[in-house]
Amino acid sequence: MRVAALYDVHGNLPALEAVLAEVDEERVDAIVSGGDVLWGPSQAECMALLRDAGVLFLSGNCERDVLEGRSDSARWCRDRLTREERELVAAWPSTLELGVEGLGRVLVCHASPRSDEENLTHLTSDDNLEAALADVDADVIVGGHTHVQLDRNLPGGRRLINAGSVGLPCQGAAGAFWAVLGPDVELRRTEYDIERALVLLHASAFPRADAFEDLIRGDVRADSATAYFEAKQRAA
Repeated sequence: MRVAALYDVHGNLPALEAVLAEVDEERVDAIVSGGDVLWGPSQAECMALLRDAGVLFLSGNCERDVLEGRSDSARWCRDRLTREERELVAAWPSTLELGVEGLGRVLVCHASPRSDEENLTHLTSDDNLEAALADVDADVIVGGHTHVQLDRNLPGGRRLINAGSVGLPCQGAAGAFWAVLGPDVELRRTEYDIERALVLLHASAFPRADAFEDLIRGDVRADSATAYFEAKQRAA
């Protein structure tokens, strides 16, 4: 079994379209949307495109934020979803386990198995990772949330993967970042029409458009993003 793992789309339709076109060429057996499809300019269109592709949906912190209307931007996003779309999002699970040939038992979550907001990075200590994964006996844990790709071997022979972000990467380069699982792990980057994404972003009147622009252009580096998320986790 081969699986495409797509995370943190954040309503970036051109990025998602490009990735799904590449996924079609990979002949994968399943596509997992690992959370945070919502909170962005073209979220409903992205959700529809993923539904048409038959993906397995997981919920991320932004799905929860949007449904609860936790901020002005979250309420803006919620108000642009139909009742049916909100009901579908509310039913998405937080974790999913798959059997992937070559990798074994793979647990897919948004941030960590115990929280959709926990920040796990290459700087996270082994002790903190052990606490975050204490109740998990899968061979591989796949997440996203920090928007930085990661492939880290853990004590006990387990492996932690971050697929990166399709829509808002923190990689110091423009593009859509995702992963293929099976028989090994391939961290991918797909080029797409950045300028079209920016036009759609600003035309949407999404309240956080200015904050999205640097991420879409690829101006945010992995090291600075990782340091930010580690500091945020320590302060939690």
